[in-house]
Amino acid sequence: MQKNPLKAYEKARKQTISGREIEATVLEKGAIRLRRCQQNWKENQFDRDLDEALRFNQRVWDIFNSDWQSPNNQLPKDIRQDLLSLSVFVRKTTLEIMAEPKVKKLDVLIQINENLAQGLRGQLNPEQSNSDASTLNQQA
Repeated sequence: MQKNPLKAYEKARKQTISGREIEATVLEKGAIRLRRCQQNWKENQFDRDLDEALRFNQRVWDIFNSDWQSPNNQLPKDIRQDLLSLSVFVRKTTLEIMAEPKVKKLDVLIQINENLAQGLRGQLNPEQSNSDASTLNQQA
């Protein structure tokens, strides 16, 4: 028997968590790190925390991108293409922020991560999805 019930719970939770839940959690972690940078923003300054948050988020998207390009990926082709396009947009925006840090530029990365996480959990309603998609297209 496990001595620490919290550790036993964590172990059981990790063993039963779905792939979609892991993906949503990682996206949210990226959004939280970026939002924390926004809250502690120093005007036009590229600091270590921002660098780490952007690099973490980009690694997450690189992993997703690799999966979406895999011939073994089960998603429909049109959805994969949309996600790959979004991945290119995330990379472009990340590089822009690294080159010219502006607090407002983090908003779009945070929104993308949060919306995709909600979608993975089945929490995104269609009206919000359409509204967010048109907002992202206008910002691109």
